[in-house]
Amino acid sequence: MQPFTRVTGKAAPMLAANIDTDVIMPKQFLKGIDRSGLDRGVFFDLRFVPSGEPDPEFILNQPGWQGAKFLVTGPNFGCGSSREHAVWGLKQTGIRALIGSSFAGIFHDNCQRNGVLTIVLQEAQVQALGKVISQAHSAQIEVDLPAQQIRLQDGRVMPFAIDALSKDALLSGLDAIGSTLQRREQILAFEQRHLAHNPWLA
Repeated sequence: MQPFTRVTGKAAPMLAANIDTDVIMPKQFLKGIDRSGLDRGVFFDLRFVPSGEPDPEFILNQPGWQGAKFLVTGPNFGCGSSREHAVWGLKQTGIRALIGSSFAGIFHDNCQRNGVLTIVLQEAQVQALGKVISQAHSAQIEVDLPAQQIRLQDGRVMPFAIDALSKDALLSGLDAIGSTLQRREQILAFEQRHLAHNPWLA
């Protein structure tokens, strides 16, 4: 998993409330047997018109926000079904972090397990940030995870909170398995002690 330290890039506003996982990754893209090609499905019904051409009105298709690394989202982003494909697809499109006032619980957990940082701010802060980045000339921001800060082009800084366990995993580029394997020697020692006290288990 790619470590997250300091990332600079464009942020795109998607401030509608309750954008669910079916909007993020429609069901027709869940049929594959692996994760490849999911970037095609991200926001498919918003990104493309019925003819298959990109919709020029959609924010991520507009020149000022193409290649965005961050989304500034409305409340309850990622609600609906628990499909992890939504996070895999966002990651494949280059999204490194989501900034909003709230995220659906399972979606939030899926983001953390796949290296996508979710930043929770007060709603007023989200709206203020959304207003800034709605102008292409000021859409570039920096997210500094070690310092837990969002830095805007005008010099403003927005601090954010994150639990220590998630922060360490993101900084180290570790998923749940990688984090567990850091304690491999302790796990093996426990297994040996446990079997010594309970030999019938062997």
